[in-house]
Amino acid sequence: MSIFPADIFTEPADVDPDTLANLGPLRRLAGTWEAEKGVDLNPKAEGPERRVFREHIVMEPIDPQANGPQLFYGLRYHIHINTPEEDITFHDQVGYWLWEPATGLVLQTVAIPRGQVLIASGQATPDADTLVLTATRGQTEYGICSTAFLEYAFRTDAYRIEISFQPDGGWSYVTDTTLTVHGQPAPFAHQDRNTLAKVAEPEPNPLARILGAKAG
Repeated sequence: MSIFPADIFTEPADVDPDTLANLGPLRRLAGTWEAEKGVDLNPKAEGPERRVFREHIVMEPIDPQANGPQLFYGLRYHIHINTPEEDITFHDQVGYWLWEPATGLVLQTVAIPRGQVLIASGQATPDADTLVLTATRGQTEYGICSTAFLEYAFRTDAYRIEISFQPDGGWSYVTDTTLTVHGQPAPFAHQDRNTLAKVAEPEPNPLARILGAKAG
């Protein structure tokens, strides 16, 4: 028996245009965030390398999105990372965090300019203090897609992100990525972690701004 409705075309009626009021657990991610002491553990030819990094994240609400009867509220994000000793970009990432109020589904899409994309999924309640999302290579749902070179040299087999919301309004994350590195006998556990503080509040989503201006 399918978990999805027979009518796959009809979109929800009377959708609340205010994304910030309907983000569930993602509401605490909205805004601009910074941190100075992130830690990255990555593979090198001579062995694992540990780097400390600076991180800047912008997460802004988007208008409600519908796939027929499926309704998402979400945040568009951009992550920029460099290191204290270098000005060159260490990591750049864009994507969306999405929340389906009807089911508790949480999604993160990831796109990085080294030729890799993924969709990670998890379940949560609106007031959850922790989010855990995963993606697995080879899956057509919530999977990982990479270039031919990355598949050969640094194949990503699994991705996991855990976010913990802090009492002071900040949040921390740990991402664990399982890599099969060409020529190495065992998988490499690549990890990033950081704790971020808010430096700016988010703007309302475009539709909410338009309707607010008309009402005013």
